[in-house]
Amino acid sequence: MDKISIIGIALGLAAILLGQVLEGGHLGSLLQLTAFLIVIGGTTGAVMLQSQTRHFIAGVRMLGWIFVPPQLDFRKVLATLMNWGQQARRNGLLALEAYMHSEKDPFVKRGLTMVVDGAEPAIVLRAMELDIESYEEHARAAARIWESAGGYSPTFGILGAVLGLIHVMENLSDPSRLGAGIAVAFVATIYGVGGANLFFLPIATKLKYYIALEVRRREMLAEGLYSIANGENPRLLENKLAGYLHS
Repeated sequence: MDKISIIGIALGLAAILLGQVLEGGHLGSLLQLTAFLIVIGGTTGAVMLQSQTRHFIAGVRMLGWIFVPPQLDFRKVLATLMNWGQQARRNGLLALEAYMHSEKDPFVKRGLTMVVDGAEPAIVLRAMELDIESYEEHARAAARIWESAGGYSPTFGILGAVLGLIHVMENLSDPSRLGAGIAVAFVATIYGVGGANLFFLPIATKLKYYIALEVRRREMLAEGLYSIANGENPRLLENKLAGYLHS
């Protein structure tokens, strides 16, 4: 569980709500269903319109990373590669076949399969690099839906404000209905700007950070399997990959 994400969201919301109370306002005045529908519905629609279905779905699924980040243990990866290197050095590349069958990560499984099948080291490295490029392109496109939401939501907040003011202008003769229209106008702006800066943009930034880490993990694996296929000494492999431990 990523505690800092939970604390950050709680702190941001608490600051806004406490500020409202200290100004003498009521918390209930910030709860406007109409404003919420305009901003969130409009933002979601705009993001869906600009995105491919697979990117939109993947981006929504990535939201879970904010609270439960992917496990990216670079030391464990290095230890695994060292073990594979030692096994290949002692017993040949076919000794990795057992690891190939038990591996659950499709990326690693493809790389091991090519090594066991005796593919040229350069071909193994290039194939894995292409796989990494494909993953990064898809993952970043998925994460961009949150960045896009951060760009659209303030605009829909302004749209909600304009619609609220139109409602006010239409009911100038009925003072009892003016308050609701004005409330929607200002609360919609709060939802739009607050949603962008407290949720959407920070989420996009954090997802891109995790994507970059996953790309580095895959690069480490690709470099390691290339070295194993090339018959390099496991100690040389360890020294070569040590820089990834600082990721």
